[in-house]
Amino acid sequence: MEIAALVSGGVDSSVTVPILKEQGYEPVIVYIKIAMEDVPGFIDCPSEEDIEIATFIAKKYGCRFELVDLQKEYWERVVDYTISTVRKGLTPNPDVMCNRLIKFGSFEDKFGKDFDKISTGHYARVLEADGQYYLATATDRRKDQTYFLGRISYDQLSKVMFPIWDLQKTEVRRMAEELNLPSAKRPDSQGICFLGKINYNDFIRKYIGEQEGDIIELETGRKLGQHKGYWFHTIGQRKGLGLSQGPWFVVKKNIQENIIYVAHGYDPVSQYGDEIVLNDFLFINEKPDRDYSTEQKIRFKIRHTPEFTSGSMFRKGDQYVLTSDEKIAGIAPGQFGVVYDETERICLGSGIISEED
Repeated sequence: MEIAALVSGGVDSSVTVPILKEQGYEPVIVYIKIAMEDVPGFIDCPSEEDIEIATFIAKKYGCRFELVDLQKEYWERVVDYTISTVRKGLTPNPDVMCNRLIKFGSFEDKFGKDFDKISTGHYARVLEADGQYYLATATDRRKDQTYFLGRISYDQLSKVMFPIWDLQKTEVRRMAEELNLPSAKRPDSQGICFLGKINYNDFIRKYIGEQEGDIIELETGRKLGQHKGYWFHTIGQRKGLGLSQGPWFVVKKNIQENIIYVAHGYDPVSQYGDEIVLNDFLFINEKPDRDYSTEQKIRFKIRHTPEFTSGSMFRKGDQYVLTSDEKIAGIAPGQFGVVYDETERICLGSGIISEED
């Protein structure tokens, strides 16, 4: 069986290689180059160090190494999506789109015929039951990454392997140290993958610019200050507003008038809601697990967190409506609502959180 082991230079993907070798496979180590090093303004990208680590691991385990350049595809499919989403005043998630469109999309389109399976270092599981594949949560619930995978298709899922699905992060670190892998002590990536060391706001400023607007207290209509453009702010944001006597939370945006509305306090009522409308909902398995013409109990996430939220979901025309059992904060239009079964084990699919009426 030909396996492409996607190795990014991080500890998680690095550890997948010795695991695959132990299982009797001879993976081809693949580094996908997406950092926009050739685009003006993108400097200090980490790909050189990443490639060195991936090459080292290939040599250590006697594997073939392939460098795959998907910078052009990444720009056209993920970076453009990010810029256009932000320009609309919505909150993008490039990492979700990267999985669907690049790692399991463009790479598969170009090189899929060369490989039977694609292995990654995601904390997730491919579960086989009743002749079907299911995207299931990892053993380490704190590190589980199914939120970022909730947009992939069934065909993509059927070709994927997640070798560290049953390991805790501490076990992965320990294994990397015992094997003397250069990524053993490397910190987890916290930023958006294509930016490297570039500040996110600097990136947005370069491609969208600045435009001053008012910051207004939602409850009173009182002007509190100014911002540099609604596109720098997202619903639920607390830091970076430059306001005294906080905390202040972004609770609403007026795109036409470039106004940011904020509310004061740790738990402002205006920050919370219990209904979420999802556009373009995609089930991973082509046949939904139930008939959503009536409310069905589910669990869901509206951002990457260890915790699940309890609620229900039903279909309303072309949309799906989530109703949370309790009010939740930071419902950001443009982000993904990822839905799971009641056991919090199977990821059913995802939709895009709709804009407010």
